[in-house]
Amino acid sequence: MAEIGIFLAELGLLLLILGALSAIAERLRISPIPLFLLAGLAFGQVGLAQDGQASEFVQATAEIGVLLLLLLLGLEFSTAEFSASMRRHAPSGLVDLALNAPPGFIAGLLLGYGWRVSLALAGITWISSSGIVARLLGELGRMANRETPAVLSVLVLEDVAMAVFLPLVAVLLAGGTMTRAAIGVVVALAVVLMIFFVAGRFGPRLGQVLGPEDSEQVLLRVLGTTLVVAGLTYAVGASAAVGAFLVGLAIPGRTAMRAREVLKPLRDLFAAIFFLSFGLSVETSGVLPALPVAAALAGVTILTKVATGWYAARCDGVGRYGRFRAGTVLIPRGEFSIVIAGLAVMSGASGVGPLATGYVLLLGIAGPVLARTSDSVIGTLSSRRSAPPPA
Repeated sequence: MAEIGIFLAELGLLLLILGALSAIAERLRISPIPLFLLAGLAFGQVGLAQDGQASEFVQATAEIGVLLLLLLLGLEFSTAEFSASMRRHAPSGLVDLALNAPPGFIAGLLLGYGWRVSLALAGITWISSSGIVARLLGELGRMANRETPAVLSVLVLEDVAMAVFLPLVAVLLAGGTMTRAAIGVVVALAVVLMIFFVAGRFGPRLGQVLGPEDSEQVLLRVLGTTLVVAGLTYAVGASAAVGAFLVGLAIPGRTAMRAREVLKPLRDLFAAIFFLSFGLSVETSGVLPALPVAAALAGVTILTKVATGWYAARCDGVGRYGRFRAGTVLIPRGEFSIVIAGLAVMSGASGVGPLATGYVLLLGIAGPVLARTSDSVIGTLSSRRSAPPPA
């Protein structure tokens, strides 16, 4: 009984603190994401919610938070619109890989790691955080922006690429055979393609099944379907986030609108715990010595990610300001980078852990700040261009 009381008290305290931080961020007109990350870092130092039931609850809730973020992103778009965007943005995915993976690989070689560990570092610098980017797009009111489909195409291409990259890098780091990895890659890609096909073919029927007027039924059916699909997608080695996103795409018009209304408060709660959990996962003892290298790597890959977003938005015919917004919103790295770092550490490359956590924490904080600042910069430039010339 005492353990349950401690669990409830810790959980209640965490939620109250998150609420206070969200209110402070709103008052300061900044994103609450950096505050949530720093709060997780501070709580980790004092041991709050790091052990026992509270820790298990926070970790499980954080996983659901990522899925809800991607589900609600998918609900904003139709399958036909997104299919066309994905076909148009295959070159954007190649540009993303060519610009953002080499800095990590080169850094690994310069630090004395072998090519296998350097390949893991390439993955860490390559993949943006779907969770953070999804929250930023909604928070900044950019869902209807012309550059948003380009941003989402890059994110989904990265998540699908992880179905190939993670098994390969895991096998290489463990010294295993390529045959087993190849089988896992084929199965994972087949499942993702099957879900995408089903989403396009049977979307209207899915809307009829999931779309009664009762809010409780919409909540239970949509959330239940999302968790089942995400779990099956993850079980075969693909990204659970891709599964959740495709479920959102499959739900048509009126049902999607109803689902957004019902799920939005739940998404905000679970997403806040996701960012808190991310901060809790950072081991600060080894991060400080690695910060100079992490900061240098972050500086380089901020520029390469902005260039990626610029190119992807240009493919959609977006203007310069929209291209800049697309680039800044893609800056944060997150959940996949930590997973890849964990694989490297398990293989014996212990130095990768502090470097990766410092790198991800820097971009997890800098990314939302730069994305919000870009709106102010663009507003200033626009006002100067439209101002009449001096007499």
